[in-house]
Amino acid sequence: MNIGLLGGTFDPIHHGHLALARAAKERFDLGRIHFVPANVPPHKQSRAVTLYFHRYAMVVLATLGEKAFVPSVLEAPAEAATAAPGAKGRAAKDGGSGANYSIDTVKRLKESLKKSDRLFFLIGMDAFSEIAHWHQAEALFRECEFIVASRPGYSLADVANALPEKIRPPESVSQPFAKQPATGDLVLNGATIHLLENVHQAVSATAIREAVVAKKPLRKFVDAGVEEYIKKEGLYLG
Repeated sequence: MNIGLLGGTFDPIHHGHLALARAAKERFDLGRIHFVPANVPPHKQSRAVTLYFHRYAMVVLATLGEKAFVPSVLEAPAEAATAAPGAKGRAAKDGGSGANYSIDTVKRLKESLKKSDRLFFLIGMDAFSEIAHWHQAEALFRECEFIVASRPGYSLADVANALPEKIRPPESVSQPFAKQPATGDLVLNGATIHLLENVHQAVSATAIREAVVAKKPLRKFVDAGVEEYIKKEGLYLG
């Protein structure tokens, strides 16, 4: 089976996340996509993040009715993993006390998969552009293939140059890619990257929070169930 993993802060989960998952599911025939909210995102420790339980609950609401979409507690703190209704997956072994690294999450997920399963890591282009700075980034590319949501203005050279140094192609190889849009597949020694076109949506958590404070409708950003939950719990008002 082809399996997808879509991780993130999901603060909150929005239409952009779901569009990437649906497009990847259709193109690569993904039988299951694990949505993995991070308990402690390594790149966002400088600002406050909504409580894990709220973010997980919004993922559950946003994925209702999508049989292939699985809310996962792979990066949950131990107490949330046992308390979250409908929780599926295993909690982080460290009990959620430290930052959640994708390499560890991928390895935990693979423990439950069959050898014949094919794992894809779903990610947006903006996040992918910083991937060389991720914890054990080179090892992460060995563990799974990548599906990247492309966006206008990026070239294949940008994708290649974002890779960790040890698997990044030399400039003489990547330079001809500069005039080619970030589409299709990029297969290198140590990395396989599939690019999805026409998926990017101009949705940001900042815009959603601003809409909440301004008491504007959120439906253009998030699923109806997520909008209702945000209002009911009074999220993003402080």
